[in-house]
Amino acid sequence: MPVTLWGGRFEAGPADALWRFTVDDSDRRLLGDDVVGSLAHASVLAEAGLLTADEAELLRSGLEQILDEAESESFVFSPTDEDVHSAVERRLGEIAGSVAGKLHMGRSRNDQVALDLRLYLRRGADARIDQLRHFIGVVTDAAAAAGDLVVPSYTHLQQAQAVPFAHHLLAHAWAIRRDVERFSAVRRRLDVSPLGAGASGGSSLPLRPYDTARRLDFADLFDNSLDAVAARDLVAEYAFCCAQAMATLSRFAEELVIWGTEEFGWATFDDRFTTGSSALPQKKNPDVAELVRGKAAAVAGDVTTLLALQKGLPLSYNRDLQEDKRAVFHADDVLGGALEALSGMVETAWFHPAAPSPWVTALDVAEVLVVRGVPFREAHEAVGRLVADLHRSGRTFEDVTAGELEGAHPQLVPEDTSRLSPEGSVRARTTPGGGSPESVARQIERLRRFLDAS
Repeated sequence: MPVTLWGGRFEAGPADALWRFTVDDSDRRLLGDDVVGSLAHASVLAEAGLLTADEAELLRSGLEQILDEAESESFVFSPTDEDVHSAVERRLGEIAGSVAGKLHMGRSRNDQVALDLRLYLRRGADARIDQLRHFIGVVTDAAAAAGDLVVPSYTHLQQAQAVPFAHHLLAHAWAIRRDVERFSAVRRRLDVSPLGAGASGGSSLPLRPYDTARRLDFADLFDNSLDAVAARDLVAEYAFCCAQAMATLSRFAEELVIWGTEEFGWATFDDRFTTGSSALPQKKNPDVAELVRGKAAAVAGDVTTLLALQKGLPLSYNRDLQEDKRAVFHADDVLGGALEALSGMVETAWFHPAAPSPWVTALDVAEVLVVRGVPFREAHEAVGRLVADLHRSGRTFEDVTAGELEGAHPQLVPEDTSRLSPEGSVRARTTPGGGSPESVARQIERLRRFLDAS
């Protein structure tokens, strides 16, 4: 017979079709969290005088045995378990006897699953923050190793300005740092205990939910019992943090794919983080980066699922919310796996980007004119004509003569040819956060301070 936490109202057990459709085993990964929450609840029941000392000890001992089974992965679920909560109560009954039926006093599956999710996601946020921080360190180390190497930056995938390669890598590190901040923020909002809200309106039993919250190391307690059991905005927010982090990784992954092509030739990846072709012997494929890019789409879909799941629900709890776990667990799992694999890929990569085109210094020439009082539009026009003339003759800035430079605009002088070097362009940068060697050094220092302080 199915093990349910209800039944007295019913004259017949659940139909097989109902059971197959309504039972979802995705919540089994909440087993440890469910037991931890139950241990805290049992202690509060005892303090309220709702359990005798012997009953409290039986429940504590039984729950700790189940926790050991959960941690050793020896807990056996039964096909007749309706969910993780009924599985725990069934197993507790096998260990402790009928006193197991007292554990549910003052509690509903509604506040129980809300608690389990917060415990799980709070721990998950800590794990993702650690992984993201590690990845920032990997990227920062790669930037430091790049030294003074100068590459083109791109807009519209066309070469734009010269920048240190380290500056390009660090752009990804700063984006990942914002992902850390997002997870830190949702982690703070998850740190509120919903236990004590009951089915929807709390309980008449002399319970002290603040004590439960304290035992579970929550920073605060819910303010409204309906909101406590019905809210899934934090689940959606957590999934969004995963989706945005995957989008951040996906942009980096896309560049890694491009950099690894013969056409770009900017990167060589370790054999351990590439795969081969079933037909083409010469191939070495960046599958890790490609799958990060592909899986980012699925995680974005998880956010859509969680938003759509909430949008039409009346207060408070509805069974629709059972579907939240599959989506958020998938998002969390994918991000965790992506960070592990992509960290390894970047950490073991050899970066050897090509030098920029000479054209990337065009803006520098225009800014020389601006400094001499020429309006930017006039400077832009003059340099643009020079670029066009050189293109027509099959030459670049490397070939320009002093006379051609002076002919492009009367305010240009032969000494300005020094500004036509990509390396000189980079050294001339003065704006904070721009692509200068000094800026790169400051960024590396700030990121390392962030990692050390955290």
